[in-house]
Amino acid sequence: MSTPLADGRQQPRVEQYTKYWQKDLTRESEVDNKNRLDKYTEVVNGYYDGATELYEYGWAQSFHFSRFYKGEGFAASLARHEHYLSAKMGLRAGMRVLDVGCGVGGPAREIARFSDAHIVGINNNEFQLGRARRYAQRAGLSDQITYVKGDFMKLSEQFGENSFDAVYCIEATVHAPTWEGAYGEIFKVLKPGGVFGVYEWCMTDAWDPSIPSHKELAHQIEFGSGIPELRPLRLARQAMKNVGFQLEHEEDLADRPDEVPWYYPLEGDISKAQTAWDYITVWRMSWSGKIVTHTAVRFMELFGLLPKGTWEVGESLKVAGDALVKGGQTKLFTPMFFMIGRKPALT
Repeated sequence: MSTPLADGRQQPRVEQYTKYWQKDLTRESEVDNKNRLDKYTEVVNGYYDGATELYEYGWAQSFHFSRFYKGEGFAASLARHEHYLSAKMGLRAGMRVLDVGCGVGGPAREIARFSDAHIVGINNNEFQLGRARRYAQRAGLSDQITYVKGDFMKLSEQFGENSFDAVYCIEATVHAPTWEGAYGEIFKVLKPGGVFGVYEWCMTDAWDPSIPSHKELAHQIEFGSGIPELRPLRLARQAMKNVGFQLEHEEDLADRPDEVPWYYPLEGDISKAQTAWDYITVWRMSWSGKIVTHTAVRFMELFGLLPKGTWEVGESLKVAGDALVKGGQTKLFTPMFFMIGRKPALT
């Protein structure tokens, strides 16, 4: 095993990340798919070791999409998406809440402030955890938010059963090898009567893997997002029921008739920016913004300021960005299939 860098990243797994896919994504096979599922931890960690700083620079410290009202700022939209989840779940002071796949802690900090709940964030990536702890300390939230390293496929081993009042997940369990495995562990660590809320990445029910262009679109999103396998929405719904949750709410929020689509920042069209500050965010996604960013990453990698392989991970992000826009426009993909499930109370 390689020696991690001081910040927790491992250069070999960053360099290895793109090797889990065929260079020609139209030639992807079930063997490639199975290999990624079997090695999901390395796939996901290799991706985030390379992509985390790019996410923070190009997007935000909350690694997720959100809906927009006309004229709503980018940061405000991200926060509203997090508040909506918290409100629908009924999070409040005195609750012990698990954030599954917490990233660098952007949502945890926002939800902690909004709900007054105590948040425990779990993440399998040391680099992100170090940043999350630093940001929580700067925000004065270290007493309200704690972060631990762990695998969301083994939650009950780490925390024990019936440990949390609520669990939420924002666009993270898409990285799991199976939804039943991840949701089943969440079910175990919830107390009886506890609530689980999730924004899930899915291919919609309009997606047909027998159509080559549909299959290629899914692989493009997977490749540039650190996802071993994208699955259709109906399987997420069924997985919730299969592990024992009472499904209280489900909705594809991307299917609402919003005037401003969730993917608009990825289009890179600065004329669509909702506020003056958002011009910067949208420009970073434009062709000129991408050239500047990826040239800078190339030189930073060359001079040892970033791990080798970061530039290739950045190139994969460009593939995903274009595919996500296409997936949103064609309604073949959603990053916000919203579900709330409840663990039955003891009788």
